[in-house]
Amino acid sequence: MANTVADAIITTLKNSGVQRVYGIPGDSLNGFTDALRRDGTISWQHVRHEEGAAFAAAAEGALTDELAVCAGSCGPGNLHLINGLFDAHRSRVPVLAIAAHIPAPEIGSTYFQETHPERLFVECSAFCEMVSTPEQLPRLLDIAIRTAVERSDVAVLVIPGEILLAKATGRRTGAPIRRIDRVVRPTDADLSAAAALLNRSENVTILAGAGVAGAHDAVVDIAGALQAPVVHALRGKEFVEYDNPYDVGMTGLLGFSSGYRAIERCDTLLMLGTDFPYQQFYPSQATIIQLDIRGEQIGRRTPVDLGLVGSVADTIPALLPLIDRNRSAEHLESARRHYVKARQGLDELADNDRNRTPIHPQYLARLVSDLATDDAVFIPDVGSPVVWASRYLRMNGRRRLIGSFSHGSMANAVSQAVGAQSAFPARQVIALAGDGGLAMLLGELLTITQNKLPVKIVVFNNSSLNFVEVEMKAAGFVNYGTQLDNPNFADLAASVGILGRRVEQPDDLPAALRAVLDHDGPALLDVVTARQELSIPPTVTAAQAKGFTLYALRTVMSGRGDELVDLAETNLFRRLFD
Repeated sequence: MANTVADAIITTLKNSGVQRVYGIPGDSLNGFTDALRRDGTISWQHVRHEEGAAFAAAAEGALTDELAVCAGSCGPGNLHLINGLFDAHRSRVPVLAIAAHIPAPEIGSTYFQETHPERLFVECSAFCEMVSTPEQLPRLLDIAIRTAVERSDVAVLVIPGEILLAKATGRRTGAPIRRIDRVVRPTDADLSAAAALLNRSENVTILAGAGVAGAHDAVVDIAGALQAPVVHALRGKEFVEYDNPYDVGMTGLLGFSSGYRAIERCDTLLMLGTDFPYQQFYPSQATIIQLDIRGEQIGRRTPVDLGLVGSVADTIPALLPLIDRNRSAEHLESARRHYVKARQGLDELADNDRNRTPIHPQYLARLVSDLATDDAVFIPDVGSPVVWASRYLRMNGRRRLIGSFSHGSMANAVSQAVGAQSAFPARQVIALAGDGGLAMLLGELLTITQNKLPVKIVVFNNSSLNFVEVEMKAAGFVNYGTQLDNPNFADLAASVGILGRRVEQPDDLPAALRAVLDHDGPALLDVVTARQELSIPPTVTAAQAKGFTLYALRTVMSGRGDELVDLAETNLFRRLFD
């Protein structure tokens, strides 16, 4: 029987399947952490920065599709959670944040560490309320958890520290709060309308996003029926790229030409479970059908001719019998030929390059894919590691690829790896860290060692904020403020109890990577990679071409023409002479 409000919270969390809480202790949170200690069944995953706690919870929620929990003390403590909670909110994963608050009688008096978390967290949550009395807590906690799991979103409970220590009030306990299964598909009339549009279309292309999770075979089936190439958004890669004879790659800023072309040349685009944000990559003349579980997303990115509300897994089997299968394969075959050529061009870049330095990041990403386990979890940092992960990591239905793909925050990889490894201690978890991202939350290396997590960290060390530099070049700016003076990350890792290896020569990379991935414990591989490697988008606009020309001119005029020489050597030399 629970004695305090904090005890009641622990009981409810246990009933909801929660196994751990990520956070940092603090005085206003003491009632909660002491209840965890006395209960002993939910682990306290101590982190070194509350932002890391929220990122870790987001990763656990993404991989398990179950409620994950983080907590922060009053004022700065819970305020540090906000960036990771924004990531969870944008990625739509179920996370409960417990934000301890200053004493209730002091609210509004500019008390020490006072903030107003019930206002601050509104924009990054589906539910955010303050508990003002012990009697409120049981019902608000139930509502918070139910909102998080049913909407796959963030819920925040703001609780003054003294309420956590108050005597619990009695309330009948309901069934454990878990996501309720459901079947969601469009009406028969809407399915018939979709089939009519598809049946009179000659060149159909499918754009698949994260909403195709659990519907791989259904997507392949309808692609076959429509003779439609399948283009994936980044968050759809892990669910639909593998075992798919209709796959033609990714589109968007990180994609490549075949995905862009397959969409550009279709007369009907079938969007399945995607909120792909870049308007310039949608076709201007095609008929567009959008299927999404959330009706409010229909037409958000591009005008839609027919909107369908439902899950992809429930809708496609109902739509398939209505599809006319007697259609030409010309569009599909053309898209596939273009994909094979584009894929070959990308793969040619991912080699040792005769042991020339610096190491090409494509080669590193391909080796990671080749040597990782069949059920590895890959977590790239935002920036250039996402580019190489999206192009070179091979999915198979068991591997997972998660990251800050919607919120786009630096420093996500290592902290999310903490959550992934905590939830799956026996699974290989690989953080593909940028040097800037690793340094931003460097203290989370200590979180890894303190919690004895065998996380593997591969550092793309190009001594720069590399993707920012690419953006500057495209806009015509001379690179400025992007240089990073890095330590030897392998030595730094070793100093805190993590196996560290550093590689500067391509010939040394395979053996070093195997040693790191095979190590029984946390390990870090610091790889010195090419700074001037360009990640060209699938279509280069006139503005980007003009911007790059301006960059070249301004760079020479500012006395930094050597950068252009490095750029040419990195991206052109081996292409010309191979």
